[in-house]
Amino acid sequence: MTTDKLAQTMSEYEGMPLRDVVFQTLRKGILRGDLKPGERLMEIQLANRLGVSRTPIREAIRMLELEGLVYNIPRRGAQVASITEQDLHDVLEVRLGLEEMAVDLALDRITPEELDQLYQASRKFEKMVGRAGLTELAEADEEFHAIIYKSTGNRRLVQLINNLREQMYRYRVEYLKDEDNRNSLIREHDELWKSLKDKDREAAKKYMRRHIERQMETIQSNIN
Repeated sequence: MTTDKLAQTMSEYEGMPLRDVVFQTLRKGILRGDLKPGERLMEIQLANRLGVSRTPIREAIRMLELEGLVYNIPRRGAQVASITEQDLHDVLEVRLGLEEMAVDLALDRITPEELDQLYQASRKFEKMVGRAGLTELAEADEEFHAIIYKSTGNRRLVQLINNLREQMYRYRVEYLKDEDNRNSLIREHDELWKSLKDKDREAAKKYMRRHIERQMETIQSNIN
């Protein structure tokens, strides 16, 4: 992660206590894949990069440990935690339940304007494949799904999904590393859009389940 990118991320959390700014900056770096699994988090180096003392770095690392994103190795210090099979299963299992619920509600509530937005989001993702970086692609995929969430009209459901979104981001980036998966996502996005447009409940839920399960299988294969 470059100094500029760290500074840019820090600016997103202006107004928060310094410890929280550092925590959110490092957390985002891990979840977005800028800080890689197994990478050592050197306090002095990070303090210099972020322009802070070692104290907020140390406090942020402790908080990241509690989230399971960082672990300490005796005599080696803190490292970014690897993606484990259990973590993957837990996060995507919850995501599958929430996404299926979102699709179920969206079938009855999505408007023609939102269907058009969904179609345009799929075209945007398609145009970006082969040209954009992993972060931009992951954000475009998020944008597609966010339209479905919003169309449910259920604020609590949207809030629950948003709370999980950053944890899911790490897996999105991992999945999108494979170019074949990017092309598969285009097709899957279009299948979801068409099933919502046709009010085909069975197809919509089937496509969403397959969409998530393919991600789980691919990432599981990559980390084994």
